Amino acid sequence: MVVRVSGLASGMDIDDIVKSMMQAERVPLDKLTQKKQSSEWQRDDYRSINTALSELDTLIRDGIGKISSFIKKKVSVSNPDAISVKNINSTTDFTGNIKVNSLAKAATMSSTEKTAVTDAKKKLSELGFTTPQEITILAVNKEGGFDTVDNDGVTPKPYTLTLNAEDTLESVINKINANSGVTLFFDQNSQNFSITAKNTGDVKDGPEIKLGGSGDFFAALKLSSNNEEAGGTKGENVSITYNGLDISRPSNTFQINGAEITVKQKTMDTVTFSSTADVDAILDTVTQFVNKYNEIIKKVQDKTGEAKYRSFTPLTAEQKKAMTEDEVKLWEEKAKSGTLRSNSTLKSLLTTMRSSLYTAVDGITGKNNLSSLGITTTKNYLEGGKLTIDEDKLRAVISEDPNAIYNMFMADGSEKSDKGLARRLRDDIQSSMKVITEKAGKAGFVNNSFTIGKLVNGLDTRISTFEAKLTKLESRYYSQFTAMEKAIQKANSQSASLASYFS
Repeated sequence: MVVRVSGLASGMDIDDIVKSMMQAERVPLDKLTQKKQSSEWQRDDYRSINTALSELDTLIRDGIGKISSFIKKKVSVSNPDAISVKNINSTTDFTGNIKVNSLAKAATMSSTEKTAVTDAKKKLSELGFTTPQEITILAVNKEGGFDTVDNDGVTPKPYTLTLNAEDTLESVINKINANSGVTLFFDQNSQNFSITAKNTGDVKDGPEIKLGGSGDFFAALKLSSNNEEAGGTKGENVSITYNGLDISRPSNTFQINGAEITVKQKTMDTVTFSSTADVDAILDTVTQFVNKYNEIIKKVQDKTGEAKYRSFTPLTAEQKKAMTEDEVKLWEEKAKSGTLRSNSTLKSLLTTMRSSLYTAVDGITGKNNLSSLGITTTKNYLEGGKLTIDEDKLRAVISEDPNAIYNMFMADGSEKSDKGLARRLRDDIQSSMKVITEKAGKAGFVNNSFTIGKLVNGLDTRISTFEAKLTKLESRYYSQFTAMEKAIQKANSQSASLASYFS
């Protein structure tokens, strides 16, 4: 440990002198720190570009990259109170007529007589139930049949529940209602129970609700073993006449030819329906893609064309102390500018994206390029190939054949020329994102897994080494000044001693 002696003997400000000497020695360290900061700013700008590219890729995947985006339809129904119709997966427009003969109904059953249960909040042991015991409930499913076990594919699979003494009747009812295919209800006034199947429909040649178990639970509720016994009601299928054909389904909501039909009430007259492309919804999907693409073009172009202010280097800690907060902010705006100026990876991305979008798709007839949809580049070449939409033309194309638009975007092929425009663009985006990730990594990546991170690690090592060197140098300076102070102090002491002799 170096003992630092102030300049009492010499009259010099040793701390200030050493500080001044160290400032000159710190110049190489400041340059290393500034280089590290510049590298981190560049890393962050790269990641910002990658985030924007990822957002575009996701928008394409979930928008113009899905057939469901182009089969959206508006359906008109002559009597919407009786039926509703929506498209699920029909790629063509459809029409039809329906006469509703009867609605689907759920099977029900209830207590055959008054039970001894007065309070559902009591424990099973207090109500006199045998415990533990196992109960089973088998109920009709949405397809009008029963679920089957996995091992043989034949035996119906009931809901099974084990009842314990500490269970309350209310908790058992809640478990049944939450997990089985029926709803169990207790009316405390009449002390009766009722069960209703959650799904409608008629199980052919059998009941829709079957109750069983090893104990006395359902017997105590005065419930029969199935809904066909002791006055239970049978489940019924919906009966309709569809385009002149009599058909039935287990549920009031069903699909025919890719359209979902929901029957609401019996009708005396035929209800007609027809569909047309939902032009507004499809137009919005394409517009979202174009807008996002234009955002990427602007962001990348702005970054690659951003000015580089070489005289505005990252500020050191000492420099920041000497400036106001606003001055630091304005300075760093200049210092951060131009980290990706003329970046070859991003300029190449712009060129590739433009080529992928503007080149027609081989192998498909009709609409095979953007201009055929009314989508062209802006007249201002300085905008770097931004897209603009002729809405009237695009609406007309959507009305005519929305599937052709999907095919143009998502056609598959072994060669790039055969691929749809969106497939090409996604390939370009993912390829560039991979290159950028190799350079700048992602949030959470360790530094030694990407190029800029390795550079920062190297700079950190050099900074640590240089800081240790400066610490030793500062100690040496203080040692030298301390020795000087001691020598001066000794000389002063000797001079005073000699002066005392002569006096």
